[in-house]
Amino acid sequence: MSSSDDILPSSDPDSSSGPTQPQISHAIHQLSFNQDNTCFSAVTDRGFLVFNTDPYRPLLRRDFDCGLSLLSMLFRFEVFALVGSSSSAFSAATTNTKALLWDDHASRCVGELSFRSPIRSIRLRRDTIIVTLLHKIYVYNFSDLMMLHQIETTSNPKGLCEVSQVSGHMMLVCPGLQKGTVRVENYGSKRCKFIKAHSSNITCLALTHDGRVFATASCKGTLTRVFNALDGTLIQEVRRGADRAEIYSLAFSSTARWLAVSSDKGTVHVFSLKVDSAVLGNDTSTSASESPVSNQSALSSLSILKAQSGQWLSFGFLKVHGTLLLSDNKTTLS
Repeated sequence: MSSSDDILPSSDPDSSSGPTQPQISHAIHQLSFNQDNTCFSAVTDRGFLVFNTDPYRPLLRRDFDCGLSLLSMLFRFEVFALVGSSSSAFSAATTNTKALLWDDHASRCVGELSFRSPIRSIRLRRDTIIVTLLHKIYVYNFSDLMMLHQIETTSNPKGLCEVSQVSGHMMLVCPGLQKGTVRVENYGSKRCKFIKAHSSNITCLALTHDGRVFATASCKGTLTRVFNALDGTLIQEVRRGADRAEIYSLAFSSTARWLAVSSDKGTVHVFSLKVDSAVLGNDTSTSASESPVSNQSALSSLSILKAQSGQWLSFGFLKVHGTLLLSDNKTTLS
């Protein structure tokens, strides 16, 4: 794939025509951003759609003869990880136990990972693919789908697992084996750390792009805690409210100055964080928004493989109903 063809088109801020509103006539099963929040995708029971965030506009739509349950983008590359829905079991290629690497430019599947139980979530980096099942997490090399690591977790029905997105060694956070415990895998130092974050089960996780700070929420939904991923120390604790709530999502701003928390109460809380600059580091040489053209090695080496085993802002937060606008200087809710 050439560099001119394997990335989604960039937005044109000078375009005079307004955004075209796509007709979505099917149920939406998942909404998610790509790694640098320049795009977001909607997964339906007939395929998927991809939108540019700022300015908002549709980028592509793909309809299949079967449903999807999960999708993960790789920055703006036209490569997607797709997981079928359980309702499409009539088609062996689209069950929720298989992850397919879809090359949209070539309109074909270029890789496949199969499992014995449903896939709960999937994450992509330029060098790795991370698949989460109910009790295990598998880490694969992107270029040849060779398994690099497997992690056992407590029951993880939401597929909680987050990974860093900057170049270099990966940081991974996921539930541990004990209730309320977070496991932090530092693939640079090859060390694993367990952090007791809550007394009850963890229901939501977020990790900054550089992998240095993560946030957690439990099934009580009253407190959100922010930790230093490198040494496990508690940085800050913020309270959403006194009543129990189900936390739907946590999201950091790009500089980790803000943390957004959404819940089943129909509200979004935005907290100001006091993260020391020393924790975040001063290395600005790499970022999650690097041009995808600069890291083509994993994609160019892909062959057909099979392994068994309103407005939107780049804050990284989506609401199905309503809009959240957030920058490092001001916050507007509408």
